[in-house]
Amino acid sequence: MNPLVIGMDAKRAVLNSTGLGNYSRYAVDAISGAFPDARLRLYTPRVVENSRLQPLLSRPNVALAAPRRRGLTGSGALWRTWGIAADLRADGLDVFHGLSNELPQSIAAAGSASVVTIHDVIWRRVPHDYSFADRCLYDWKYGSSLRRATRVIAISECTKADIVADFGIEPDKIDVIYQGVAPCFRRNVDSARREAARKALGLPERYIVQVGRIEGRKNQLLTVKALRALPADVKLLLSGPRRMGGYAAEIDRYIAAHGLDDRVIWVDGIGFDMLPAVYAGAQAVAYPSRYEGFGLPVAEALSMGTPVVAATGSCLEEAGGDGAIYVDPDDPGAMADALRAIIDDSALRGRLAAAGADHVRRFTMDAFAEATMRCYSRAIEEYNQCKI
Repeated sequence: MNPLVIGMDAKRAVLNSTGLGNYSRYAVDAISGAFPDARLRLYTPRVVENSRLQPLLSRPNVALAAPRRRGLTGSGALWRTWGIAADLRADGLDVFHGLSNELPQSIAAAGSASVVTIHDVIWRRVPHDYSFADRCLYDWKYGSSLRRATRVIAISECTKADIVADFGIEPDKIDVIYQGVAPCFRRNVDSARREAARKALGLPERYIVQVGRIEGRKNQLLTVKALRALPADVKLLLSGPRRMGGYAAEIDRYIAAHGLDDRVIWVDGIGFDMLPAVYAGAQAVAYPSRYEGFGLPVAEALSMGTPVVAATGSCLEEAGGDGAIYVDPDDPGAMADALRAIIDDSALRGRLAAAGADHVRRFTMDAFAEATMRCYSRAIEEYNQCKI
């Protein structure tokens, strides 16, 4: 029997360092590791060195694939959207996986089954964060991908429900497959690494951390407001890129108006290698986002044994289970009460840590790989039936 040939849209695995790039690299790692007989071809419009992808490219069943020909659709976005189909067909794929919300518009000419992972429909739930043109583009591009895909992967039950409600996709076409937590968040972090991370970021003995781009949807201001009600020695670390003005400026104004300048620490981002130690050393992780496709930082923090306070309203209960406390995203008093309870009550911390450890056992790399391979097999079977 010939080995299964799997094509993957690897643009973000190659070019992005966070977010969809992390998911793409995780998928490559999980599937190539669990199924060494499968051959993975990673299609990218540009080949650049990525230190986090490089170890995966050393595996004998993983290879990068760049555009073979030039011309109007021979490189860049046009190749990824239209010209790629000729390369996919030439490579004899069994299935092509769009890892980041979209498939090539020419996928029907590729001669293979197709799967698309949809992470969220954020542009529809928080439209004020997107221009009208971008919302129209995403509706067309992602909606088209949903309709043309042989099968769809949603990263949470919440995302599946949104896809069904917003795009009319049949529920039976959608498989919910949770992204597993990266192995680095499942290892013990000793006191020396925690102390090194604390000193590198200028953190006190007691701190709360919230990660994510500084924007209204992520709701960092709620945590800043709650900080006023917490003990004075507890500081807040906000980690994420921020644009000048806008929501970041609103947070800055609140900090200045309420004398919190020495209690909020801003960093543009925490390196992936340091993040487990930062989580492990925190009193709590705050994640009161108004909308997420899954909320991976919640599961990552729980994997490190750190309690989480998250928001109600989207899918965060799926990520945190009984290991987190959930509050209204517009209630700073409830946020303060939850954080203070975690900080003050060691028994509560212990119960949450135990419940969180139990919950995140389902988010493993093996479970992700096996579920994704089942989706591929079903897609190939359905595609072949349609050809008869």
